[in-house]
Amino acid sequence: MLLLENIELIQFRNYTSQKNSFSKRIIGICGANGAGKTNLLDAIYYLSFSRSYFSRTDAQNVQHGMQGMRIAGTYLLQNERYTVQCILRENNKKELWVEEEQYKKISDHIGKFPAVMIAPDDISLITEGSEERRNLIDTILSQTNTIYLRSLINYNKILQQRNAFLKQYEYPQFPDEKLLSVFNEQLTLEGSIIYEVRKKFMDIYIPLVQKFYEQIAGLPERIELSYESQLQEESLSNLLHKSLQKDLALQRTNAGIHKDDISFTLYDYPFKTEASQGQRKSLLFSLKLAEWEYLKSVKGFAPILLLDDVFEKLDANRMFHLLMQVCGEEGGQVFITDTHADRLSSQLAATGTPFQLIELS
Repeated sequence: MLLLENIELIQFRNYTSQKNSFSKRIIGICGANGAGKTNLLDAIYYLSFSRSYFSRTDAQNVQHGMQGMRIAGTYLLQNERYTVQCILRENNKKELWVEEEQYKKISDHIGKFPAVMIAPDDISLITEGSEERRNLIDTILSQTNTIYLRSLINYNKILQQRNAFLKQYEYPQFPDEKLLSVFNEQLTLEGSIIYEVRKKFMDIYIPLVQKFYEQIAGLPERIELSYESQLQEESLSNLLHKSLQKDLALQRTNAGIHKDDISFTLYDYPFKTEASQGQRKSLLFSLKLAEWEYLKSVKGFAPILLLDDVFEKLDANRMFHLLMQVCGEEGGQVFITDTHADRLSSQLAATGTPFQLIELS
């Protein structure tokens, strides 16, 4: 089992200096808006990923008027304790430590102490463009597959280089064929690895999403998900060759795994346009719980689950199904925030699982 026993925040957002200890597996955090509930959850996420969940730069997480910050936590993982520290120095240099050892590459830390966040703005997974859904896939697989993470980092780096290369030429001027060939070979190598891992993952992930959707919704609805990739029809090498004229005209790479997506349908119609608010919320939580379940199956222990302000997003019945799912004996540590202490206490008490309540002022 993975448990976070305590966390210390120095100059992180609204926290000048704060330490919290966590004595139970289920932790309720309540307080008024602006008290720092979301910031506390994000600090826990930071220890897993060395970055904010909310796309802020490191400097934006430093308390106003201060320079540098520090987040430290003690984990109990499979009966062994680990102290993790993430430090942003005054010169904006970031350091990540486990015990007394500093990581040479921060990416080596990803997946060691897995976490899943569910936040109000996550509805963009359903309503916004494909980048949101690719980021979801990448976040899951980067925590479970080091080869995937390395290929993803390499692919994105090569893609940036190829796009910068294309911007040097104005259509119909033709670029250096030898250098272009090198970029294409490198993209094909890394992109093919990423595609194969994503394809196998989606075969497992999609049924999990459908299972959780039915459990949360409480009734069967014909929801379908499918993985969409240009590589399903043709090799990336051929795709890059065929799209060259378009790439030159637009000065960017138009073929590759950076165009992948997940499509959703409800009774054969686009989910985005047909689904009610309740159905959208059910799908959002299903996507995240499937992430949680997949990580648990691969890691052999449940990741830490961070639920931010979910009571405003689900009705009482759906909320009960969600909490029973994640607070059960097979679950891991859960942190859940709410503005109302009474509501939070009664909902957690209904699960029959011991919990700790932290009230922020």
